[in-house]
Formats: sequence, structure tokens, C-alpha cells
Amino acid sequence: MEWGECMKQHYVMPVGVDDFRRVREEYYYVDKTDFIRQLIDGHAQTTLITRPRRFGKTLSLSMLYYFFSNKDAEANRVLFEGSNIEKAGERYMAEQGSRPVVFLSFKDIKERNFDGMLSGFAELSKRVYYGFRYLLEEDILTAGESEVFQAILDLKARPSDLQYSLSNLTDYLKRCHQRNVLVLIDEYDAPIQYAWDYGYYQEAIVFMRNYLSSVLKSNPSLDFAVITGVLRIAKESIFSSLNNLEVASVASGSYAEHMGFTYGEIERMAADFKAVDKLQEIKEWYDGYNFGGQEIYNPWSTVNYFRHDCTPAAYWVNTSGNAILGHLLKEAKLEQVRDLYALLEGGTVRAQLVEGAIYDDIYKSSRALYSMLLNTGYLTIAEKTKSYAGARTAMRIPNLEIRLLFQEEIMNRLSEAGSDESLLVSITEALLEGRAADFASSLTKFLRFAVSFYDTANKESFYHGLMLGLLAALVPVFEVVSNRESGYGRFDIAVFPKEEEAAGALLEFKVAEKEEELPERAKEALAQIMANKYASEFEQRGVKEVWQYGIAFCGKRCQIEAADAQGMR
Repeated sequence: MEWGECMKQHYVMPVGVDDFRRVREEYYYVDKTDFIRQLIDGHAQTTLITRPRRFGKTLSLSMLYYFFSNKDAEANRVLFEGSNIEKAGERYMAEQGSRPVVFLSFKDIKERNFDGMLSGFAELSKRVYYGFRYLLEEDILTAGESEVFQAILDLKARPSDLQYSLSNLTDYLKRCHQRNVLVLIDEYDAPIQYAWDYGYYQEAIVFMRNYLSSVLKSNPSLDFAVITGVLRIAKESIFSSLNNLEVASVASGSYAEHMGFTYGEIERMAADFKAVDKLQEIKEWYDGYNFGGQEIYNPWSTVNYFRHDCTPAAYWVNTSGNAILGHLLKEAKLEQVRDLYALLEGGTVRAQLVEGAIYDDIYKSSRALYSMLLNTGYLTIAEKTKSYAGARTAMRIPNLEIRLLFQEEIMNRLSEAGSDESLLVSITEALLEGRAADFASSLTKFLRFAVSFYDTANKESFYHGLMLGLLAALVPVFEVVSNRESGYGRFDIAVFPKEEEAAGALLEFKVAEKEEELPERAKEALAQIMANKYASEFEQRGVKEVWQYGIAFCGKRCQIEAADAQGMR
């Protein structure tokens, strides 16, 4: 039976199924076996592939396991009949079932303290060792090795035994099979991320460095290793001592097309599911990723899209928390808020990429933060940049799904601040309808919560950033612009309508030292709008109605002066 014919028998999408055998036997599968050919043609001693969550990392490693493992080799060979790797020739299929393989995943080691992490590794080591318990009967282990092996099975191993358990296992397997071992490690960075979140980062790094370097560096029993994760941990030297390490990241490197779907694969899926007319919708929602120059669709979202009768929704963003983006918004400075608006409007942000994750710098350095957002799938590379020291890379929001996430997270943060999402709606509606008194009343209520929620600062930039975040609810129906030249000066914020006949708005901010100064400062702000003719850009755009607001802030209070909405003649 041909591979394509086999696929067409199974039109159920494998949502959440990452075991290659199950997918091949029970579900629709896109042939990614050319990944195997590329590895056979030329691989490093250790290959680290970083991709966002839910982009097919686990399924890819599972495929490698079923292909290379000498366990049940004959039965596994059937899984590759008619596939691209079989069509590539016998030279490649000769590698099928040829070596011992250790496949393990760290994705479930998500503990709140270091002792919990050690317990997680003890459970994982037990499961892995149990799969090779036949080694105890092969008369190849010393008495001491057998004792440690049994201790691991009994969950009685010492931390030092756990630290070197994987390296030791490769040694035992080589002795038994007289063939070097392939090691596959999935989600290697999951324990490190949780260690950082819960405050035992340094202890975790020491353990992980010894665990990984013992098996990956100068290990005579290792054939080669493939490791996946979301991030490359660089500063802590987990991989820096390796002489033969290939990194395939979202920004550069090989294997770009093997995790995620290419346009050609999406086209075939659409044909198989009789949804060719949906290709543009799929592109708008789930395309847009650029991995090493290769256009990639989000696989989790597209699989769910077809599974749910071609219903577009934010499937990927709902699979786990968005802590990094949320923290960015909580700690955002005015410059970063402006960057977010540029992104929401389809623009780009430029930053120097940090190839390795430096956790301590994520919220201190814009370049580290934006690199993190790139690696985790919230941004993608907009254009190729020359690779020289200090080069800055343009990044953008990849698609509609992620754009909606950015907008939702902004609103969530402000809802936390304002305690009532309906209050945010009241503010924006009053703003655009010219109801200045209602606008002032709702904004004052909002400030009671918001000013205590954010790092308070009696500065215009603080309120400017706060208002920019609040106005995120208007994007993309309106274009929200900050600090741009118009007339004879630079306005603070302008809200340009994208629909004909809709009204726009101009906002100018002042800060008063004392509450009694609020009316005077608000009038001064409105006078500035008028004197500098900030509304001239609205006239150029053909906007007929513009509401003009001078807003003065002092702590948790505000005063608003508004001009009558005059038609632009």
C-alpha cells in the first residue's frame, strides 16, 4: 500500500497524540520522514532543535525512535512502508532498526522545589531503566552497577546516581549490543524553566549540566543525540563545553521544514479534507512563521482547525499560560507599549537576537525579552538581516491568532487593574462618542485601581503608557498612534478610524502636581491641540469628525476638557 493511500484511510486529526505508531496506524499523518534522511546524511554529535511548544517536537523524536530502535525492529519497519525515507533508497532503510535507542522526555518534570525535581528525575529514570531491565540478566554489569540499576528501579538511587544515570545506561547498552547508542531527549529545558519560576534555578542548573554533559561530552558509548526544547540555555554553559553541537533554532539552522507544516503540506491537507476554499483563511490565522527562511504554519492550530470542521479559533494560545507576554505587559515601559502597538498594527520591532536564553535578563533587557518572544512563538522574523556583530533583527506578530492573543493579554492586564472589563468598554465608548463627562467619570473609576496596580509614577509617560494599553481594545478597527508629528507639533495619542463615517479622537496629556491644578492643566492640554493643529492629519485622511481631549492627571484623579466635535470642512 502506498503511503498516500494509507493516509487517506485515516481522516481523523491526531489532536494531542504524539506517539508515531499510533498516529500512523490510527490518524491522518503528514509525511515528515525526510527528517530521518537528513540526519543520516550528516548529523552533528549532538543536535539541539528549538521550537515553540506544540510544534511537533515530541512526534518527531518518536518517529526517530521507531525508525532507529532495534527493539521490535521488524514490526516498526511496516510504519515506514511507502514513506519518503523508504523511497529514498535501501541505503537509508538499512539504518532502520539498527541500534539501541534511549528516548526520554523531561516535559513532566514541573516541580516547585529542587527536591521535587530530583523526585521527578527518579521517576523518569525508573521508567527508562525498566524498559532495559533485561540488562540485569545479560551478565554484563558489575555487582556495583547491578546494585545501582536496581536502586533506580526501586526509587532508592542517590542524587549522584541519578545525575549519571543516562550516561551509565548508554555504557551498559553498548556493552550488550556492541553498537553505540542514539539518545533522544525531548523538552530538555522544561525543568529549568520551572526552576527559574520557583526560585531554585542555580541548584537545577548544576544538576542539569552534569546530567547532560556526562552523556553528551566525550561519551564513547554515544552514537549521536537529538535534543529538543523551546529555548537554548546558553549563559549557564550547559552546552558550551560540547565540541560538536549543532543548533537548529527558529532563527537559523537546518531541519526548518520538519516541525510545523509547509504551504505544500497545508495545500494537500486542504485537498484531502475538501477545504481548498479555506486556504486563505488558514493562512491568515495560522501561517506567518519563519524558521530559518522556511515559511511554516502552526501545526497544532491547523490540526485543530481541520478537526473542528474548519472553524477558525485561537487553538494554540489556549494550550497553556502566556506568562512571558503577561509579564511583559505588567512591567512594560512606555517604549515597549509603543512597540506593542506597532506590532498590533502589523509593524515590526527591531532587537539584537540573543540565541541563548538568559533568564535573569529577560525582563531587564529588551533584546533578551524579544528574543524570548521569538523563540516561544509569539513573534517571528520579518526579514533576513545581515549577520554581523550588533545586527538588529526585525520581528513581527506572525498571524491573526497571535495578534488576538496580544490584544487579549493587554485587556486582561487592564481588567485586573480596573477590576471590571465593562468599565474599559465604557471608557472607549464614551471617548469615541464625545461624551466627555462619562469619559472622565469612567476613567477616574479606572484610575482608582490602575494606579495602585502599576508601578505608580507621577509622570506623563506613566499615564501615556497606561492610556495606550487601555486603547488596545480599539485595534484593529481603529489605528492608535502615539507621539507622531501632525500640524505644528507632536500629539500624544491619536485614534484614527478605519471605517468611513466613524469618529476619531485626539488626546493630549498633562500632569498636575496638586489636584487643584487639574482644571488649568486640562485646559492647557486642549489648547495645545488647537494651537498646534494636531487634527490636520485627520483632515488629510478624510475623517470628518474628531473628538479632542485635554486630559490632566494627578495620582488617581483626572480632569478632562473636550472640544466640540466639529466637522472637518
